[in-house]
Order: sequence, then structure tokens, then C-alpha cells
Amino acid sequence: MKTFGGPVLFLDRDDINTDEIIPARYLTEITKADLKPYILEDLKLSGFDPKSETTKAARVIVTRANFGCGSSREHAPWVLEVNGITAVIAESFARIFRQNMFNCGMAAIELKKEVIDALFSYQDCPDSTIAIDLDALSITVQGGGRKETFSFEIAPFDKALVLAGGWVDYADKKY
Repeated sequence: MKTFGGPVLFLDRDDINTDEIIPARYLTEITKADLKPYILEDLKLSGFDPKSETTKAARVIVTRANFGCGSSREHAPWVLEVNGITAVIAESFARIFRQNMFNCGMAAIELKKEVIDALFSYQDCPDSTIAIDLDALSITVQGGGRKETFSFEIAPFDKALVLAGGWVDYADKKY
């Protein structure tokens, strides 16, 4: 079974759109793997480097509200997927982006602002990691000698998609 969690990339901004996740100029690439080097290339965020080791090592993104807004293209979750991102945790997601995450077998976890703020308190800890337990519906963040656990909710069907590895794998098992 796929492990959800790992090193964290903190993106402290609302309204990160699909053009910032994967610039439109790369949408002509033939395979998902061809998208890999362009993840977050156009994201403007103070101190952020899309080519940094922190970005490359990340398996979880923690961000603010309305992540994945803009165009409803599948390429945005695809570029996260081919870069090893297993989950995005945010206050909210654009509806189609969120469903595309589930369809690709990745967790899109919505948490209240207060919990997101608590997660961001780990931003300056270079050893920050998040473990996600889909069965218990909990996340555990740790770093800088601290550790906290928070619960979340996910619709049963969306959880089934994530656990199956995405829509295609789910359909293969069910139909």
C-alpha cells in the first residue's frame, strides 16, 4: 500500500493557481513524466525556489485557501504526482482540482485555518514531516522536537479512490 506523507513543502499563500503549479506553456508535453521538471516553476513566493532540494524532497504540501484555482486541467495534479507528492493539505481547494487529486490517488485534505496555522508553526524546522493515516483520518506533524496530531474528514468514496491508487485502479478493482 502507498505511504502518504513525508517531508513537507510549506507554501504560505492563498489562491495558488494551476498555472503556477504547472505553467500552461508545458501542457503540450506528451507524458506525465515530461512535466516533472516544471513543478511550481512560475510560483512567486518570497524565498521560494522550485529547484531547491526542499522542493524536490517534499512529499506533502501545506498551503492556504483555494489551492488549485484557475483552469480545470489534470496536468496540475499530474505534475505533483510525478514529483512524489502524496498529499496537499490546505484550508480549501478549487473543486475540480480537489477531485482530480483524488482521481490520481493523492490525498487532498482540508483543515480549518487554525489547524493550518498550527502546521505552519513547523515551517522553520528543516526536519518537518507529516504522516497521514487514512484509516484513522489523522495527520501527525513533527519537527524541531515537537509533535502534534490532528484529525480530518474525507468522503468515503474519495477515500476509496485514494486508497485504490486513483480512479483507474479503483475501477479496475470494482468493475
